[in-house]
Amino acid sequence: MKALNLAQQLQNNPYPGRGILFGRSPDGECAVIAYFIMGRSENSRNRVFTVTEDGIRTEAFDPSKMVDPSLIIYHPVRRVGNKTVVTNGDQTDTIMQALNDGHCYRHALMQRSFEPDAPNFTPRISGVMLPNGAYKLSILKSFEGNPDFCNRYFYEYEGAPEGYGHFIHTYMGDGDPLPSFEGEPELVTIPCDSASELAGLLWANLNEENKVSLFVRYIHLSTQKTEDVILNKHQ
Repeated sequence: MKALNLAQQLQNNPYPGRGILFGRSPDGECAVIAYFIMGRSENSRNRVFTVTEDGIRTEAFDPSKMVDPSLIIYHPVRRVGNKTVVTNGDQTDTIMQALNDGHCYRHALMQRSFEPDAPNFTPRISGVMLPNGAYKLSILKSFEGNPDFCNRYFYEYEGAPEGYGHFIHTYMGDGDPLPSFEGEPELVTIPCDSASELAGLLWANLNEENKVSLFVRYIHLSTQKTEDVILNKHQ
């Protein structure tokens, strides 16, 4: 699989939806995590990332304009022991509970399905970053838009070489209904040695009209110390 240019991937897709990036910094010192959300409706765009005790959550920027919080208010990132869980929905909590009970993320996601937002049936994307830089990614999606069947795909990586990572997102692009992500997580290059640098790169190349919020974390593998950056369109 040829490694793709991350900036170009974002430039060429006006609506990847929600995305997870896992990988390794070019200097090899850090595990890399990024998560972003986008929105087309006023309800989806009316959100910001805020810091919690163990990660981040989405919140309404203007609570008076919130219509339906069921699929847009959740904890995208949570720390569970020495692992970091990243997802695009409330399956974060399902995975967290399973890990705390001694199970694996697969066990958790076998209980879940894609989102019930017909006609899109948005895929649920999830990832678990391990303390040694190895990581797992997953996508739960409808069977070619048929909500009677759920396809569950799991991808496990022992890590990535310096400057590489894997990128998975909910949609292949804009449309009505929105076309679900296809294929394996995309192999991409990660050209940045700091969270702030990567956040700037991602934010600059996400579609200006549709981008909402971005979270980037670098985990120093030798110390497990983290460097976090949050960017919200609504400041």
